Amino acid sequence: MLMLLSAGLAIFIGLCGGLYLLQEQLIFLTRPLADVDRYAVGVLPGTTEVEVTAHDGTRLHGWLRHTAEETPSPGLVIYFGGNAEEVSGQMHDAPMLAPWSVAAFNYRGYGLSEGRPGEAALVADAIAIHDRLAARADVDPNRIVVFGRSLGSGVAVQLAANRPVRAVVLVSPFDSLRSLARKQYPFVPVSLLLKHPFDSLARAPGIEAPLLVLAGERDRLIPPAFSRRLHDAWAGPKRWTLIPEADHNDIQTRPGYWPPMREFLASLAPAS
Repeated sequence: MLMLLSAGLAIFIGLCGGLYLLQEQLIFLTRPLADVDRYAVGVLPGTTEVEVTAHDGTRLHGWLRHTAEETPSPGLVIYFGGNAEEVSGQMHDAPMLAPWSVAAFNYRGYGLSEGRPGEAALVADAIAIHDRLAARADVDPNRIVVFGRSLGSGVAVQLAANRPVRAVVLVSPFDSLRSLARKQYPFVPVSLLLKHPFDSLARAPGIEAPLLVLAGERDRLIPPAFSRRLHDAWAGPKRWTLIPEADHNDIQTRPGYWPPMREFLASLAPAS
């Protein structure tokens, strides 16, 4: 019996150690930018490649697409993607949010962005990206909306906690990565092991910006209850949209995905 207990303990410790050492690979699934995808985005009307230098000198690569001819644009949506997403595809979807402009940058280690991803670095990068875009002559700094999907919701929330953004759109958000990890690994001391908690729930009560949350009814990776907890804790005015039949990876293909965003953006009167 003692030998069995010792063996079980050794296996448990080994599992915990493996999860601790491999957590970056599990959380951040880096993706390259294919040449064909870069070319396809480059020929889109109103699209410009943009490079931002982070606080530590790391170069971050992304795009800005204007869907209206006004200068500055009627508003700008900055998109933060999921943990396995190379974000060039968002430039193709930008007209769905017209007349708002859309910007998207790949995280460190994704696409053509340099460096290695981590929570602190991604949040600092998001702030640098926001500030660089807000300083452009073709962007109204008072009309910037942050849009985060899945892992990107954790980045978008922290950006909204640090900058006076006009509004926040979250798709399939979680209350915290710690909470989500506890669901996935119920027998592991997640609080002791997790280096990137992305605790959006702790920041939500301090954010006054209007919020729109979209969640998939059948999302098995981030069940709607995790999104709802974040929504309910939000301090500012908020809207909740549950998209029928949608799962985590197909929510953007559902008929109910884009209309709530367009309606929400249209409701945002210019900041006083």
